Amino acid sequence: MARHQICNEDEIPVGEKKPFTVGGEEVLVYHLEDGLFATQSKCTHVFWPLKNGKMKNNCEVECPFHRARFDVRTGEVVEWANFPVGVQLLNLVRKKKALKTFPVTLQEGKVFVEV
Repeated sequence: MARHQICNEDEIPVGEKKPFTVGGEEVLVYHLEDGLFATQSKCTHVFWPLKNGKMKNNCEVECPFHRARFDVRTGEVVEWANFPVGVQLLNLVRKKKALKTFPVTLQEGKVFVEV
């Protein structure tokens, strides 16, 4: 893993997320009340971009396509794809899968991600 400086902390307001390409990986960096976190940028269900997903419950991102929700601190699935009705048939093939996460550090106001 290599550590990459991606931005200044104030470039991502608390409660927001921002996409970056870091070391060839597309990641989303989230600024939560309890720190900075990074995950892969696409949902594990059908690989829809999460950058336009809604933030829920202070620590979850919801995919805008099938509404799968993930805890961005751990990448774990909070709720698997559930929209529209009938998506459950696809879920027989697309089993629950956590988001890949990346370590984030903050040093002197600068944000670093390890990929």
